Amino acid sequence: MRASILSRVAILAGFAVALPHLFACLAHPVKPVQYDSAAAGDVGIALAINKDVDILFVIDNSGSMGEEQQRLSGNFGSFIDVLEADDVKANYRMAVTTTDFGNPRCTPDNFPRPANQGRFALDSCRNRIGADGGRNDFVFAPEMIDATAACTDFCDQGVHDALQGEWRPTSIEQDSSEEARFWIENIEGQLNLPSGVEAAASGLGISAANAAFRCLGPQGINGCGFESQLESMWWALARAEQEGEVNYGFLRDAAILSIVHVTDEADCSFQTAQQNIFLDLNNQWSWEEGASSPTSAVCWNAGVECDGAAPGPYTSCRTVNKDINGGTLADDGSEDAKAVLIPLDKYIQQINAIEQEKKMIDQNQEVLVSIIGGVPEGYETMQAEIPYIDNPDQAEQIKFGIGPGCTSGDGGSAIPPVRMRDFAEAFAVDGERNLFSICSASYSAALDAIANKIRDQIKPACFKACVADSDPETEILEPECTLVEENAATGDQTPIPECGFDPDLGELVPPPGATACFVYRIDNPASPLTPSTLDDMQAECLDAGWNLEFTLVRNSAAKAGSSVTATCVLSDLVQRDCPNL
Repeated sequence: MRASILSRVAILAGFAVALPHLFACLAHPVKPVQYDSAAAGDVGIALAINKDVDILFVIDNSGSMGEEQQRLSGNFGSFIDVLEADDVKANYRMAVTTTDFGNPRCTPDNFPRPANQGRFALDSCRNRIGADGGRNDFVFAPEMIDATAACTDFCDQGVHDALQGEWRPTSIEQDSSEEARFWIENIEGQLNLPSGVEAAASGLGISAANAAFRCLGPQGINGCGFESQLESMWWALARAEQEGEVNYGFLRDAAILSIVHVTDEADCSFQTAQQNIFLDLNNQWSWEEGASSPTSAVCWNAGVECDGAAPGPYTSCRTVNKDINGGTLADDGSEDAKAVLIPLDKYIQQINAIEQEKKMIDQNQEVLVSIIGGVPEGYETMQAEIPYIDNPDQAEQIKFGIGPGCTSGDGGSAIPPVRMRDFAEAFAVDGERNLFSICSASYSAALDAIANKIRDQIKPACFKACVADSDPETEILEPECTLVEENAATGDQTPIPECGFDPDLGELVPPPGATACFVYRIDNPASPLTPSTLDDMQAECLDAGWNLEFTLVRNSAAKAGSSVTATCVLSDLVQRDCPNL
């Protein structure tokens, strides 16, 4: 046997996809190890593949968002189909909150629905369309707007009825006890949706998660029109860490985090200490000419500064911090407490902190931020730029302080999201734009692109060392590895066998008595040495020159925190066994 080095690789088993789907094993990463064929002794290597995804949708529920919520529901299949594709099978959680954090201008008299303030919402929209005299979140009384179709066009009655049933209880990392949660969850192929949803969705020809989101995603249009997109996001993530909150436990330590904002207005996340700007009739510097009271224009004028003379077009616009008297504050943080709107640093620091914690597990992981907002179509591909120009319609200029960043074919429009843009671009991956037009007639392309960014974060489990061939006389690699699963709570260790193939099912299955098994992926599909595709390595592993990849197959869910250790014999003839390394 041509080998001298044993490599022990810790792989988190909690990210396995349930049978019949395969999962490239996740390791608890530390730092990549530079392989050295001359090394001796045990070599600790961390493989990083993560199929856990936590997705937070922050959905604008103000009076102008009926058509936009309708399009989001109707096009949601473009998002979930990517995550549920056979070659992805993400273990996802999806939660929804709204942009309503409250505002002094939004009193209980004119906005009776309590502000979410970042709390997750999990209630079918058909429960909120005024049926049987109940509340109707889809009518905006001040402007006589009825957006009931935003719910009923895509929320199937049968799916709605099924969603009233008991949700399957699940556990969280902080607590192994099982409870019903305030999010949609699909872990190892097991959905937490009530029984009956899958059957109802099957009748529609769509996935259960898609059908459920069509009912749970629409949030109505009677939320506060002074939207606090960023503050709602901040509190949604903060509440996920606070025991007793409905959000608690949503965030998983190693999961990919994707945040998706869907909004047609500027961010108005304000500081409570400066809230008098929305009440005091003497602070008219933030109003537009002709206004008789504070409007959403305050949110623009207190948080954005543009270059050029009115009425524009302005050459550029950027985030600034202004005090209650209109003075521009220092951008070094020393005067942040005086700012009318909460400085962006608060939100950037929160996401950076989450990202850094995740990088301690997987150094390549990035938090993904996306905006479907007031930018023109083609902005994400740099084929269009955001227009900054005052609105020639005085009534609209008084309302918002600026003209639209985009307009839709049905006459709708959206405000340029300058603060949102500056926040999102702080987390742009590879310099790519992560803002999409809310004025588009379809969100399919945007949702597909957002989901594929998540997909790009899911990496195969390349064994990042050159594994020895125990029988060099045969063409195909024959590795020697053993896998053991350890339960962190009890310390119990269980050997994991290789998978068998059930010809009746046409699937890889664990041997009798085992709940998990592993598969070697050792073949190059470009020049296959075996007829099966089940042992094909993925391109990322092959391109790096490695010669082994693992797949873990489960027929039941692994407990949170379970880990698998793989011990493989490494080659001392790297040029032969890994010629491209």
